[in-house]
Amino acid sequence: MALELRPNCECCDVDLAPDALAFICSFECTFCEACASAALNGTCPNCGGELVRRPVRPAEKLAANPPSRERTLKPNGCGRTAA
Repeated sequence: MALELRPNCECCDVDLAPDALAFICSFECTFCEACASAALNGTCPNCGGELVRRPVRPAEKLAANPPSRERTLKPNGCGRTAA
């Protein structure tokens, strides 16, 4: 089972290409570098877990394992919801 490689930051909705510097938690919540570091301090606002750098899928594997097209956006942006 491959990572979804979600196409956008859940906080600010910026597009995230498959090779973009992005951060995920263990549930694959996905955030851009700016939101992950500045707004979220490295903690997922959904589950409270650690945000780590999302791995980059090799270009030759993208055709058989394309990134997700489904966008996820938190209604309140980067407002924290997890304790």
